[in-house]
Amino acid sequence: MSAALRHFDAQAVRERLPMAALVQALREMFISGCEVPPRHAHALGNAGSVLLMPAWRPGGRLGVKTVTIFPGNGALGLPGVHAVYTLFDAATGLPLAQMDGSELTARRTAAASALAASFLARPGARRLLVVGAGRVGALMFEAMRAVHPGIDEVTIWSRKPEAAEMLAVQLQTPGVEARTTSDLQAAVRRADIVSCATLATAALVQGAWLAPGTHLDLIGSFTPAMREADGVCFTRGRVFVDTPEALAKSGDVLMAVAEGAFDTGALQGTLAELCRGERGGRRDDQEITVFKSVGTALEDLAAAELVWSGADNAPLAA
Repeated sequence: MSAALRHFDAQAVRERLPMAALVQALREMFISGCEVPPRHAHALGNAGSVLLMPAWRPGGRLGVKTVTIFPGNGALGLPGVHAVYTLFDAATGLPLAQMDGSELTARRTAAASALAASFLARPGARRLLVVGAGRVGALMFEAMRAVHPGIDEVTIWSRKPEAAEMLAVQLQTPGVEARTTSDLQAAVRRADIVSCATLATAALVQGAWLAPGTHLDLIGSFTPAMREADGVCFTRGRVFVDTPEALAKSGDVLMAVAEGAFDTGALQGTLAELCRGERGGRRDDQEITVFKSVGTALEDLAAAELVWSGADNAPLAA
């Protein structure tokens, strides 16, 4: 008889994915690797679409994230994106668990940026600027502090000032100054780390604003039509990506290439190469670094395995 399928709601996923442990789990997975086929995308008529993102380790775990995207949901008072993650035993095909995919995705996305920043941000970084106050933006302070514990100042910029104010209140703790800003240029010039987590389709951050030593973290542009940074950011910075898929899918990269501001041959490395020590990270305190992520099912599997391992579950079937 097969074991009962476990269910982990958003709170359970959150509790089992503390940032420090999640960053380490991602580091280990990028080093060891796993099987990650291309994601599947299917249109569901004119109403929406579905994405399927599988990944597995032979003899270990198999995971599939199912993401539904229905742009018209806003008129119904519903989120436009929903996600469920299903974990299996890859040796037997036994279903093990279903998890809240939205919470898992948000936390692994923030943790991946923090993992990159552990290699690329300046040691002793103190000032974090978060551009965007949505689900992922709200996690960036927690994530970056897991790898740069000296961060004691966080500034939030958002197109919705009320969202930035609410987030600043949440982040205000003893020893940490959390504030909002309406002057994005001045905030970028002052920051050690700039993390962008928006749905922007036109550049928000200008490369001319980046001070020497800044680390620019670009999360939001996961389609060719989306953009958070101008081409000058790519001209001035040493550019790294989470996976090579970013070169084909991110509007940040594609538009910089189209403008002649960036040549993909100048790419400095991927997150896996950084974790394995195959490429070097930051070289000095003055250089500008850029990290562009689009997400990968490898990160989902690493996060799901961490959720599962922390839930007092039985070992793999023989």
